[in-house]
Amino acid sequence: MFAVGVLAFIFVDVMAHAFGIVEAAVEGFKHASGSLGHAVGLAALLGGGFGLGLAGLAMIERRLRSISPLPPMAGGAVDVLSPEDLLRDEAVARTRALRTGMTIAVAIGLHNFAEGLAIGVSASAGDISLATVLIVGFALHNATEGFGIVGPLGDVRPSWKWLGLVGLIGGAPTFLGSMLGYSVTSEPLELAFYAVAGGAILYVIGEVWNGMRRYGHRELGLWLLSVGFFVGVVTDLVVAYGGG
Repeated sequence: MFAVGVLAFIFVDVMAHAFGIVEAAVEGFKHASGSLGHAVGLAALLGGGFGLGLAGLAMIERRLRSISPLPPMAGGAVDVLSPEDLLRDEAVARTRALRTGMTIAVAIGLHNFAEGLAIGVSASAGDISLATVLIVGFALHNATEGFGIVGPLGDVRPSWKWLGLVGLIGGAPTFLGSMLGYSVTSEPLELAFYAVAGGAILYVIGEVWNGMRRYGHRELGLWLLSVGFFVGVVTDLVVAYGGG
């Protein structure tokens, strides 16, 4: 539930950035400094990208499940299950947990690509001090995103190879986005990644929430969610303090 809180803050942060881009285009049209077509196009990009991240990720995961379907859990009382059933259930639970963690890493990677664009654009504009603050702030902020990836694993112990892979998927897009943002300034591209990331993060929040409900302790879970959200707020304030 702490991981869900971190993801909830990331969702709010991502959609605030995305809506800010569209809102600026609408303000530009209002003050005759922009066209209506530009504002409408960005609004459509926001809605389409969000839908792609939300429904698209669900379709991809359903496709993955159809390719490698998981056997059903054995169920029943533990004392009447055979050792084979217990081993199978353990393997199924492990696969589901690792798949959920990987899905979250993909969603966070999309979000981090957009953050990388912000770093690259700042450096390209010659504002190295702002770019440096963004790097430090996003590094602290992204450290909390690791909780979102490993939180759903529970007592599943992943391999170092798996951890390295999800770290690469979640973190490398920041570097790639920085390079692209430094060489190409594209507002629609930035909005598209924010929108897709927002939809994808909302999808994985729902998946993790459903998975956590079976543990019970609803009140404790909501407190942990609040703490996770607050940690996200605090780390993001580092960027705001530096002028980002």
